[in-house]
Amino acid sequence: MIDDDMRIKPIGVIHTPHKMAEGTPIQPFKARGIAGSVEIYTDYMTALQDVDGFERIWLIYWFHKSRQPKPIVTPYMDDTPRGLFATRAPSRFNNIGISVVRLKGINGSLLQIEDVDMLDGTPLLDIKPYVPSFDSYPEARHGWLEKVSQDTAEGKADNRFEQESQEKGK
Repeated sequence: MIDDDMRIKPIGVIHTPHKMAEGTPIQPFKARGIAGSVEIYTDYMTALQDVDGFERIWLIYWFHKSRQPKPIVTPYMDDTPRGLFATRAPSRFNNIGISVVRLKGINGSLLQIEDVDMLDGTPLLDIKPYVPSFDSYPEARHGWLEKVSQDTAEGKADNRFEQESQEKGK
């Protein structure tokens, strides 16, 4: 049986130079070298043990500034409407985001990271280690994105998925 009253609680907050969606890189590979930090709440600091041995980590977070999702969206890097589940659009039915970032160091409860593509103040839900032999499948098909040149596409967000300005204060 699925619990419809699931509760998720942040374990920290992500700090980045990105204050609004427009102009923010849309994936970590388009954010190479952009620095940020992750502040882990005191209750969770012990769980950071051994994380420093990983070059990259997955950050699982909450899209806290996304507008209400739609089942069909026009994703970044495309002008064709697509099913939401075939995109990485930040407006999700459950506002969960994931990014693999470079871990540069840990100082107490502060993680120094690079390749940040999330907005400043993003609530952190979890951290998992990136393991190349588990997490990389370069030969996998990738749907409509096979027709989009990842190298030439600008890879910056506009405001199409961000809350309307009057909602931002909520």
